[in-house]
Amino acid sequence: MGTSVQSYPCAERSPLVEQVHGCSVADPYRWLEDSESAETQRWQAEQDELWLNHAATLTNRFRFRTRVKALSNVGTVSVPSWRGDHCFTLRRDPGRQHPILYVDERALLDPLQLDPSGRTTLDGWQPSPDGSLLAFQVSQGGTEQSVLYVLDVTTGQLADGPIDGCRYSPIAWLPDGKSFYYVRFRQVRHHHLNDPDDTTILATEASYGLELSHDGRWLTISASRGTANDLWLADLATDDPPTPVQRGVDALTVMTVGPDGRLYVVTTRDAPTGRICIGDPMSPSDWDDFIHPGAPLTGLAILEDHILVSHTNEITIHDRTTGTRIGSVELPGCVGSLNTRPDGGNQAWFTYTDSVTPSAVYCYDATTGSTTLWSQAPGVVADAESHRLTYTSPDGTELQLLAIAKPGTEGPRPTILYGYGGFGQSLTPTYSAFTLAWVEAGGVFVTATVRGGGERGEESHRAGILDQKQKVFDDFIAAAEHLIATGWTTADQLAACGESNGGLLVAAALTQRPELFAAAVCSAPLTDMARYELSGLGAHWVPEYGSASDPDQFRTLLSYSPYHRVAEGVMYPAVLLTAFGNDTRVDPLHARKMCAALQHSTAGERPVLLRLEADAGHATGGISLAADMLAFVAGHTGLAS
Repeated sequence: MGTSVQSYPCAERSPLVEQVHGCSVADPYRWLEDSESAETQRWQAEQDELWLNHAATLTNRFRFRTRVKALSNVGTVSVPSWRGDHCFTLRRDPGRQHPILYVDERALLDPLQLDPSGRTTLDGWQPSPDGSLLAFQVSQGGTEQSVLYVLDVTTGQLADGPIDGCRYSPIAWLPDGKSFYYVRFRQVRHHHLNDPDDTTILATEASYGLELSHDGRWLTISASRGTANDLWLADLATDDPPTPVQRGVDALTVMTVGPDGRLYVVTTRDAPTGRICIGDPMSPSDWDDFIHPGAPLTGLAILEDHILVSHTNEITIHDRTTGTRIGSVELPGCVGSLNTRPDGGNQAWFTYTDSVTPSAVYCYDATTGSTTLWSQAPGVVADAESHRLTYTSPDGTELQLLAIAKPGTEGPRPTILYGYGGFGQSLTPTYSAFTLAWVEAGGVFVTATVRGGGERGEESHRAGILDQKQKVFDDFIAAAEHLIATGWTTADQLAACGESNGGLLVAAALTQRPELFAAAVCSAPLTDMARYELSGLGAHWVPEYGSASDPDQFRTLLSYSPYHRVAEGVMYPAVLLTAFGNDTRVDPLHARKMCAALQHSTAGERPVLLRLEADAGHATGGISLAADMLAFVAGHTGLAS
């Protein structure tokens, strides 16, 4: 047992040791996987009390809550979706918990009217081609277990539903508005309104994407396979089954038939940062190179005479006939969603944000070449400045950091190092009340670009998966070392923070290099990588992490699995693990087991605590959670109250 002076709830250490592929794997807290057992519930209740007692000692907890709430009191607005003469937008006004879906500036769907308790969220929506009907999905309590309904836009009355099993389902309406293709129970189906008998198009279960051409003839179907995907194209003018276009190819490919009838293909095949090809939907496997963007692309919009290609902080403009670049819209922050009218037209709408500016929607007009503000959510521009830093990982790879700090401040300061590093997701500059409340209080907030993410394209993502996963942790650790070596902070002032896959990143870093950090926050983390496939959505993440059923992949998983790397008598940082009772992605068992292991083993006075929100879903804690995390980090990095 460690020599910590903290008094922790009693957690029996089972002598369980399993032999897996020739490895001895201890699992002393297997019993904490059962959330319904009396032992687990007793232990969790004591952890709840321990957290509340510690939280009461954090003198700036309520100040952070006030500031996070104030800085969060900005609205959000989506790009418009045009259907017929109707314009649909999603907008959240300051102070509201959930956004409202509007049609032509009229409130159409308000989750709080559906459920005044605030536990119901709008997960997805798609208007019919003429805008008269709306398919939408809602779930309760953060479970993300979506149920689909169809709403009559004019009357506000339900026209179909409920239909369960529609988690993450895309909707592809047919032009007549009487039926749509969708995904139910992970199968592609064709649904006619108010007909209980769907037609199954693809029965093999997968994570599918669907897109229908504007004329309703061509249905593109995509099935995700981790770092790759399979593709089919269905000609709905015939009764033929969908034609396979890409199967078993190690590339990510998106395909659409544009309003001009051409086939547009965006793919990483033979192009790690992506390329755009064109073809004929009658011969969907034959493509010709059209545009090589050079930098990773995030979106594509097809206008009447132009093609727009969005990147993180730029939109390039290309001739639609030749693909030649003819201009750009350069922005200092992050370009988000890019959308056009279904028939193309000459206008495109995109969202824009940066580290200190709330999201806004701009409109680019190709006829004039002008970009104008279309809609801006109310909010304040914070007093902070950005610093772009370069650091080097142990294998010589150069990477970037984005540091946000008060203007004019210098010298070592309490610092949060934030990272994710997985699934090709990019950490782009975005307005964050969490970040700005910390900076306003005198801290530095640093976002690390690490491998496994998508900031530098698919090649960088693949450099941080499977047997290369340790590189992600090496990158993050090198970022911490760089911040200390260059005087931004010290080991006694540095905290690591991450959520979900980022929680795994932080948990790995604190077990591999505990002396680098004074504090760590792991929110909804994966920690037991030997058994991650057995709960939540773990089975779907094998292409990213590997499988325990494969001997070599299992040894890789075990080599960095944070739960298994906890060692007795080590002076670990102050650790706050946060978990959510309705989390259907990452089961709270990971946080429970990691907490018990660290509490047993850690030495010194720094606490290990678990904060559970029993009635919340994956990383949906809101203002209270953000304030508690900041107060915890401040209390253990020396940030003045």
